Amino acid sequence: MPIPRTRPALTAGERGQLVGWLALQRSIVQWKCEGVSEEDAHRSVLPASPLMTVAGIVSHLRWTEHCWFQVVFLDHPASANPAFGEEDDEDFRTHGAPLSRLLLEYDRECAASDEVIAAHGLDEVGRNRKFSSGSASLRWMVLHMVEETARHAGHLDTIRELLDGETGYY
Repeated sequence: MPIPRTRPALTAGERGQLVGWLALQRSIVQWKCEGVSEEDAHRSVLPASPLMTVAGIVSHLRWTEHCWFQVVFLDHPASANPAFGEEDDEDFRTHGAPLSRLLLEYDRECAASDEVIAAHGLDEVGRNRKFSSGSASLRWMVLHMVEETARHAGHLDTIRELLDGETGYY
């Protein structure tokens, strides 16, 4: 069954538009992963960016959702998130995890993020004071996640075309 890719209503309120655009970008990420073989999911096609693979991007997006909504906004411990580890770009490293598992973890993290967004006002600021971005509003964080997810959806579009010729935006 095709993954639905639906834009928010043209007249939706602010929260509906923010959540709707984020949901659209997340669904594009899922769509770009449909039909990718396990081998291709871990294949590097960008010589200067060997960790920028389909699987690597999904892993990174999973941890980025966790970073912004669990660590920065709710002030949960950062220790569970490899993005805060010693090694650069650890959140892109999949350690051979199957793409299906990475997508499931991404789905779960997106659902957890959606719960945070639904339970808090857009003007509320993050609770984590270890990072300057912790003082950002939830609105700012959701907008940032729209930007981050859309940017990586574009990367996936390019990688997918280089892997197997599949193209298409929407």
